[in-house]
Amino acid sequence: MKKNLKTFLNILFLLALIAATAYFLLKDQELSGIFSAMEKAKPVWLLLAVALVFVFVCSESVIINYMMKPLKEKTRLRTCIKYSFVGFFYSCITPSASGGQPMQLYYMVKDGLSASVSTLVLMVVTIAYKLVLVLTSLIAFIFCGALITDSLGNVVYILIYGIAANILFISAFVILILKPNLAEWLAVKWTSFLAFLHIVKDKEARIERTKNSMSSYREGAQYLLKRPMMFVKIYLITFIQRMALFAVTWCVYRSFGLTGTHLYEILILQTIISLSVDMLPLPGGVGASEASFVVMFKKIFGESLLYPGMLLSRGISYYFLVAVSGVVSIAAHIISQKGDRVN
Repeated sequence: MKKNLKTFLNILFLLALIAATAYFLLKDQELSGIFSAMEKAKPVWLLLAVALVFVFVCSESVIINYMMKPLKEKTRLRTCIKYSFVGFFYSCITPSASGGQPMQLYYMVKDGLSASVSTLVLMVVTIAYKLVLVLTSLIAFIFCGALITDSLGNVVYILIYGIAANILFISAFVILILKPNLAEWLAVKWTSFLAFLHIVKDKEARIERTKNSMSSYREGAQYLLKRPMMFVKIYLITFIQRMALFAVTWCVYRSFGLTGTHLYEILILQTIISLSVDMLPLPGGVGASEASFVVMFKKIFGESLLYPGMLLSRGISYYFLVAVSGVVSIAAHIISQKGDRVN
């Protein structure tokens, strides 16, 4: 009941955030003109965008299934697809995507998979997810810096935060590999400091959870060091996964019959937006993602198609995904309540 109540409150918060975003972004826009422009979008391109969303979800499923086999855990790709949809749903409705992996782990254990192995797999997925975003952004800045700086506008402020937060995450991972004891000491001290500020409650329990998490991350780091080629493959699949989702905006761009902007340019700008909002304490980056899109794609879509483009792009890449993954999550919850396993 407590878990269900928390989920319900997260959904209410997300709906309130969506309503506020819609109000502030669209209050000065002519809605009839926006919807009229959206109706003229070519369906074939929008269907391709929808297909790319499923590629995005299923790519993670491929990684989970790929890693489970050498770790002696029996699972099927269709079951891993369930885990991915559940993970994306709870990531979409919780701040900083914090609820996704705990729920994935819950259903993995419910299906009879080892908790330690599942934690390791999900940790590797997170590391690859972050590395792809940071390294792709770095390469983009090196080779297409002018494109990014010309499009940034006020997004530069949240971009600085996004870069700093992700660098901290990567740095923590490097320290974890090279100095695991130091990493655990720093994590415990940080938790104690948060408890001192009364930001977290039950200090001892939180410290114990922190130590367990650090142990899992340390185990994952050692696992990757011993299998570099496996991580290269995971990295490449994750890169395809990220680019598939970012390419939704290109499909929307082409659906309006627009030309002149290359696919790689749109992928770069979407990468920068994702880097900017990735670590914000907002479910799905709602509000920040839409506002960043309006700023960074203004020249590409033009005044008349900017808001229709934003609504279609975010509608397919985020809100459609929330709806579909929500249905899958409800089905998974009903089945788990009956005590059945779906493999």
